[in-house]
Amino acid sequence: MRISEVPTDTEESAQKVANGKTIALIGLMGAGKSSVGRRLADTLDLPFYDSDEQIELAAGLSVTDIFSVHGETEFRRGEQRVIERLLEGPQHILATGGGAFMNPDIRASLKQHAVTIWLRADLETLWKRVSRKDGRPLLKTENPKQRLADLLETRNPVYAEADIVVDSREGPHSTAVNAILKALEDYTKADV
Repeated sequence: MRISEVPTDTEESAQKVANGKTIALIGLMGAGKSSVGRRLADTLDLPFYDSDEQIELAAGLSVTDIFSVHGETEFRRGEQRVIERLLEGPQHILATGGGAFMNPDIRASLKQHAVTIWLRADLETLWKRVSRKDGRPLLKTENPKQRLADLLETRNPVYAEADIVVDSREGPHSTAVNAILKALEDYTKADV
């Protein structure tokens, strides 16, 4: 569904969605930020950026390699630089890394320059999704599911500071995209 098909009182362009601000997806790994974000960008005819992919481009290394060679602290520094650079550009859809919103400086930048949407998912949904891939540096532990549960417990109260919360469940990505579109429409009307 294109933005022209989203039910509104008046014909709106993509730039009027979220009052022209970038739409930033936050949440834990496996919440669907990248996959839902790409579909949302297509629907709204906006550019899409995945902050982890942009970090990899800037560093010339994969996220896993950055963690193993330089450590998490250096990764987080690069993450902040990349996100701040992206927020200086025109409106787009931004999928952030799971830990980005935990950084108070990144969180403040996102709150100032973007509409933040928490894609909230329960542990079982997240585990089902992340256990399919072997590229999650924070889960390289003896008990990765417990590590994921610990991250969920620690991060959820901070993610709850997002402007909008949308539940990410099993099923087609279009369900989450439609929920986001509806929430954005309500948010934009309330913010006018």
